[in-house]
Amino acid sequence: MQRTKRQKAMSSTYFSVLSERKGLQLMRAFQMKAYYRKGQKADIYCWEVARYWMNEKGKVEVMARKRTMGIYMDTFCYDSDIELRRDNTTYQHIASFPVCPDMKVIPQIWRNGFDGAFHGIEPLTLFKAMLTDHRIETMMKQCRYGHVRHFIDHPRHLETCWNAYKIANRNHYLITDIGKWADYICMLVEMGKDIRSPHYICPDNLEAEHDRISEKIRAKKEKERTEEEIRKALKNEDKFKEMKSRFFGLMFTDGNIVVRMLESVREHVLEGKAMHHCVGSGTNYSLNPDCIIFSARIAEQRVETVEFSLEQMKVVQCHGLQNKDTEHHADIINLVNSNARLIEQRMVATT
Repeated sequence: MQRTKRQKAMSSTYFSVLSERKGLQLMRAFQMKAYYRKGQKADIYCWEVARYWMNEKGKVEVMARKRTMGIYMDTFCYDSDIELRRDNTTYQHIASFPVCPDMKVIPQIWRNGFDGAFHGIEPLTLFKAMLTDHRIETMMKQCRYGHVRHFIDHPRHLETCWNAYKIANRNHYLITDIGKWADYICMLVEMGKDIRSPHYICPDNLEAEHDRISEKIRAKKEKERTEEEIRKALKNEDKFKEMKSRFFGLMFTDGNIVVRMLESVREHVLEGKAMHHCVGSGTNYSLNPDCIIFSARIAEQRVETVEFSLEQMKVVQCHGLQNKDTEHHADIINLVNSNARLIEQRMVATT
């Protein structure tokens, strides 16, 4: 119910009726429009706009009225004939609207496990899957409707996980979260694990195992990305050495903090990955002629990364993990700035 000051209003919706004709499953889609005017009875109109026909093998054809060109869905030519048309998303969307409860379904669909309810699945999608895929039929007969819904929505999961699914069933393993379980099986495949082994596919704690294998894959992909970045970065190694080799060997310490120069493009990439900042991305830092990059460490543990400007002869950036400053921030800056003359001497010696 909606309160409004409008004098006139219009609403439109669709519904479907399921019936059978000569051994074929038929879905008839209707459009209903209601026109309202204050103080008067509503004028209600109903048109049949499309028919979906399906045989016992799941083959589908659509008959419908013509539609005019435009971006809107409700653009039927109501005086046109219902004829064979090419199926499209408009007709498919219309067929997804509610179905009248008084329905007739062909015997083959009842035989394959249909129980009179659609369980959140579009009727045509469910019927076609039941008639064309024995795996969907099996799950329907086992009353695993949530699993059917997931595998229809994620056909890749069905292809990857079906054999593991059967093994889990034989071992009386209860899959309480089919989405997470299927995702877990796909990750096992990616990691090269044996998905025929109940040891892997029937975990006692699915959530913990899912998170563990997910972290392994994340680390694996991160390692692969790092190796790829290093491989690309090595192409610039000679250019980097030509630009920065005069500064190689620079290292400062106050007895606790040790600051040393990063002496290769590879070291820049590893520094950026370890500290989760941008110093290792691209060539903005390693091949920048105006700066050199230092790594500040305590007991060989990275603390902060330092950018020193050769033009200004001072530290212009100094950050720790994820660009956050540490308790040693000021000491590191002072240590590098106090040794700026050593950097300047390297510049003078090569001019």
